[in-house]
Amino acid sequence: MSELRWNPLLGEWVATATHRQGRTFLPPADFCPLCPTKPGGFPTEVPEAGYDIVVFENRFPSLRPAPPAPAIEGSELYPVRPAGGQCEVIVYTPRHDSTLAAEPVEQIYKLVRVWVDRFRELGAQPYADYVFIFENKGEAIGVTLHHPHGQVYAYPFVPPRVARELAESLAHRERTGRCLVCDIVGEERDDGRRVVAENESFVAVIPFFARYPYEVHVYPLRHRQALTDMTDGELRDLASVLKAVISAFDRLFDISFPYMMVLHQRPTDGGSYEHYHFHVEFYPPLRTQAKLKFLAGSEMGAGMFINDTLAEEKAAELRSKVEPVVWGERSVGA
Repeated sequence: MSELRWNPLLGEWVATATHRQGRTFLPPADFCPLCPTKPGGFPTEVPEAGYDIVVFENRFPSLRPAPPAPAIEGSELYPVRPAGGQCEVIVYTPRHDSTLAAEPVEQIYKLVRVWVDRFRELGAQPYADYVFIFENKGEAIGVTLHHPHGQVYAYPFVPPRVARELAESLAHRERTGRCLVCDIVGEERDDGRRVVAENESFVAVIPFFARYPYEVHVYPLRHRQALTDMTDGELRDLASVLKAVISAFDRLFDISFPYMMVLHQRPTDGGSYEHYHFHVEFYPPLRTQAKLKFLAGSEMGAGMFINDTLAEEKAAELRSKVEPVVWGERSVGA
């Protein structure tokens, strides 16, 4: 059972998906559902003996193209609607013990091209107002499968965090005539202290307003609203800067660094979003090698984050771990 329930206090939808309680939880490697199916072995989600990158519908989706009717009737105060949409899984590699950072940049470039395909195809569906691409990595984040993978949600609405970015971007455009993220990029590059990595098409920074100690944002230098606006050269540069950032994460503490990676793009609801600017955000939960950044009273109850580090210092620390990205070699991040 899944449905969407309206929260009138915040003006946003909440999904209930009771069937997700039964999803697979940290299985042994021999029973990983994302590995290739070995001849005569445990049948996985991928009925092939090998693959490169795989996309399939999530077995435990929060949203469905043909959703069931809600379990209860809504009211004027509490509207309820079917949980329409789609949830997909992207498996990055057949190698169970790998990570995206450990994969060669060519594999990340292939993944970026898959992202383009899923954004284009799902965004064209009548139920998809927003296509959200993301990765949860590490048990500290709460992942239930170790095999390197990400996800795509096609929402039937624009999710609240992106809606707020859209509103602020539009207000900035109306006030100044300029793009908000373009101005952020200009200020960060002019200052330089918070820049972590840069190439011809992208800059990665721990922004002035970072909420997590190692929060990194990756911005295109040219005004782009979505992956589908980018040239092939820009997509290759995106793969390179992502490889540089996530490999530097792993070098920080010589561990496989946990994080949430999210892609923010224009909505796919047919509206005009020239004021918006594509970017990638990373939210790593670690503040030291052994300490987590917990979201507690101020963050969860009031919505105000408290960052007990300086972005300038953390950017210098992470920047020192960035190494050149080499195409044509299997360079490993950690």
